[in-house]
Amino acid sequence: MAPVPKVRRVAVIGAGPAGAIATDALAKEQAFDVIRVFDRRPIIGGAWVYTPHLPAAIPSLPLLLSGKADVAVPVPEQFPIETPKSEAVNSHQLRFSDSAQHEHLHSNIHPDIMGFTNEPLPPTLSERSVQKYGSDAPFRHREVIRTWIEDIFTRGGHEQYLSLSTTVEKAEKVNGEWVLALRKDGQGDRDYWWQERFDGLVVASGHYNVPWIPETEGLVEFDKRWPGKIQHSKHFRRGEKYKGKKVIVVGGSVSAHEIVHEILPFAQKPVIASIRGDPIPSFGWTPFIHPHIVIKKQISSLCPVTATVSFADGSVVKDVDHIVFATGYTFAFPFLPAVQKRVEKAYRRLPGVYQHTFDTLDPTLTFVGMLGGGFTFKVYEWQAVAVARHLAGRARPLPSIADQQLWEAKRVVAKKGGKDYYSIAPDYKDFFEFLRNVAGDPKAGTTGRVLPIFPDEWLPIWKGMVAHKIRGFEEERKRAEEEVDRDQTNEEPLRAKL
Repeated sequence: MAPVPKVRRVAVIGAGPAGAIATDALAKEQAFDVIRVFDRRPIIGGAWVYTPHLPAAIPSLPLLLSGKADVAVPVPEQFPIETPKSEAVNSHQLRFSDSAQHEHLHSNIHPDIMGFTNEPLPPTLSERSVQKYGSDAPFRHREVIRTWIEDIFTRGGHEQYLSLSTTVEKAEKVNGEWVLALRKDGQGDRDYWWQERFDGLVVASGHYNVPWIPETEGLVEFDKRWPGKIQHSKHFRRGEKYKGKKVIVVGGSVSAHEIVHEILPFAQKPVIASIRGDPIPSFGWTPFIHPHIVIKKQISSLCPVTATVSFADGSVVKDVDHIVFATGYTFAFPFLPAVQKRVEKAYRRLPGVYQHTFDTLDPTLTFVGMLGGGFTFKVYEWQAVAVARHLAGRARPLPSIADQQLWEAKRVVAKKGGKDYYSIAPDYKDFFEFLRNVAGDPKAGTTGRVLPIFPDEWLPIWKGMVAHKIRGFEEERKRAEEEVDRDQTNEEPLRAKL
């Protein structure tokens, strides 16, 4: 691969966990004259910023299904300039700027394999977590996580690099420079636009912004006839909203079983779990085995006339109140025209990016946090250090462009798209060690971060965390079964009298 051009000015897009550690790694590398961090939200935290004040809804289901929901907005021809606010530019629904946080959201990764090397997660536990998992609960409330992200900026003095309430509306390469068109969300009815120029770009904007819902016969017509019945897990906020409602939750991964159990105390029983194939292997069927959960296959069609849902097993459910699609997200980069064109031609993946981190064709374009499968956020640190050293010209060379493209081609054949493609499971150690080897050691005399060798004890911690969660589901199921038995026992004398 061609050597990285001289990079002295770097822009980071996103101030969530990936952006926080990327900023810290860049600053500690002591190789850059300018570091700037842009985030469209008013506070630090990225996807961990709770936005209950923003009405949650899918702006257009047909556009979402076609992959054209999150589009670029027109950029002024002259800068700087002020423009009046508008629905197209400022709507949180049209711009997908609300977060996927719900009231009781907690982390689902053990803190020992979630926090960064020098920034461990705090031991603070919520009352809810202690009640459910005990005083050794490994899960942290969403606000504990958000504050921890904020602390990474403030403790390192990195808030000086931040520009919040600032959306990167366009990033394009012009004469060897990254030219960013930036929009500041003003306090009144005006937006302020300006440009800044950089040598390198770190995209850490996350991939939990634009929902993905599978195309299903009758889905659009159903949504048009029954507005609000079709929902996505991104817009789930509280279980109480579903009190007395007949609910179907679609999906077999973490967000699906989490939402099912959040609404169980309130929804009409049973709650229906619609799962295509098998659920996520690490948790299996345990989260869905419960006396008040009925498991069905994937939805085959929806009837807008009768609000009836048909399943692949031939069964039907009538008079449905809500269908919550906990089916994940898709990638969208409307601010990066060249990348967005690639994304639109691929199936739920980030094409042209080697090892989920390095753009194949442009060595000054990098990505942090565009992956999944476990070890979130820990793996972001390894990406961030490799990226910082790569942009500083201090990393080990990447393979040739041909070899990078071959890696991608083989992965597409093996994984297709979606979460299987961007998941690093089960090859955690290989991925971590690849990034560590790319990064190498920090330059002597600098404060560059040191990446430790992937310790073998992390894998048992990962498995233990899953076991901890599974025990919680099993105990919840046992309590529900005992309650059902008591109710049946109490009903027997009543039936005898009748």
